[in-house]
Amino acid sequence: MTGVLPITLEESRKIVQALLHSGKEYICVMKLHGEVAEKHVKTVLKEFEDIIYQRPPVRASVKRQLRTRRIYYLDFLEIDRRNVLFRVGCEGGTYIRKLCYDVGEVLGCGAHMQELRRTRGGPFVEGGDIVTLHDVAYWFMEWQQQKDESILRKFIQPMENALALVPKIYIRDSAVDAVCHGASLTAPGVLSLETGINRGLMAAIFTLKAEAVALARPVVSTKDIMDMEHGVVAETKRVLMPRGTYPKCWKSGEI
Repeated sequence: MTGVLPITLEESRKIVQALLHSGKEYICVMKLHGEVAEKHVKTVLKEFEDIIYQRPPVRASVKRQLRTRRIYYLDFLEIDRRNVLFRVGCEGGTYIRKLCYDVGEVLGCGAHMQELRRTRGGPFVEGGDIVTLHDVAYWFMEWQQQKDESILRKFIQPMENALALVPKIYIRDSAVDAVCHGASLTAPGVLSLETGINRGLMAAIFTLKAEAVALARPVVSTKDIMDMEHGVVAETKRVLMPRGTYPKCWKSGEI
């Protein structure tokens, strides 16, 4: 497989779980084991859009138990004899080689994944601010010689960029240090928030200066948060900002 691979450094490694669960896009070449009409291939590919069941392959790094994954879109691009080229947008954790196998079973001829290229990983898209490993090696040597920090910005992006697609809750400056100490976020600390915040799904807590504070698990949805004056809004799961970055403005048990 080739394509987009986000790499985290030092403290930004704490956001890996957000990247793992973010959506992906791939361009795939699927090899059919028999001759199939183009129209039939297109029809079957469309049938796989929506929620699908998958059991990870034998050679997988996770437990082989049945699970669901969402296919957001599956677009047929072209066919050359038994080679089918398609684009797929899917939920993180989807196995494309297993998808190809399942498509082959429905077609009745069998199929396997021939080539795969990831064109999007979370907010990072091929052709955007993506750099090659050759670029990284060159600019790193330039930085070693010049010690100019602006060179590092050519291939290292702020941690906040990786959280671009995660729903965000913006909090008061007075609440930041409490969250950095692991406190749950309560309603008085919230200033604004984005739509799409759902109970139990990951959200990011940000300052008003768009600095990442923590990853949290909301206990209520966007609509409920807007109506709340008191009570816990989200449980802090992963602190991203060092303690003491903002002044302490809280008492024990409060935000």
